[in-house]
This record gives sequence, structure tokens and C-alpha cells, in this order.
Amino acid sequence: MAGMTMNEAQSRVAQRREITERLKEKIIGRLMLQLEPDEIAEDSPLFGSGLGLDSVDALEIVVTVESEFGVSITDEDMQAFRSINTVVDFIEAKLEEQRAQEEEQV
Repeated sequence: MAGMTMNEAQSRVAQRREITERLKEKIIGRLMLQLEPDEIAEDSPLFGSGLGLDSVDALEIVVTVESEFGVSITDEDMQAFRSINTVVDFIEAKLEEQRAQEEEQV
């Protein structure tokens, strides 16, 4: 966040928090998990020993992220789907790319 004003930094933090909570809620709803959003640690693995999700769940998460946040996901992007934090990082990067492209078109 170097080179940002305090307001810009606070806005980015608020945006990240909103994306994180929205993502958790959508994953819980889509996968019908018996959890509350605050019960999912942002750094806990989504698959294996973390939430214990499987490959079918991964596809559901991809569909959720694409439809909820309006970003495209390729096979190469699947490495980002390790934890809530890595998915949020991915979403933020894609949204930033979209904003930059829109600004170039203006």
C-alpha cells in the first residue's frame, strides 16, 4: 500500500474485508456448509485438512467467484484457490486489471 493516502489505504482495507465476507457467505451458501463466516479462517486451506472440500466443491467455488465478482477464471488460475485469502487476492487482482483496462479505453 506504499504510495497511497490514508483514505485510499482505508478504502482498500474496507473493500478487502467486504470481498472476504461476501466470498465466505457465498461459499457457505453454495456448498451448504454448516458454518458461520467467522468460523472460516482466511488462511485455512480450502481443500484437504482445512475445510475438507473436494474437486466438485472447487468447481462450485469457481462458478460462485465468476458469477458473484464478475471475473473469469482459467485452469491456470486454479492455483489461487488454496485459501480464502488467496482467492481474495485473486479477485482483487482481476478487478484491478478490469479497472485498468476500462481506464485505458476512456
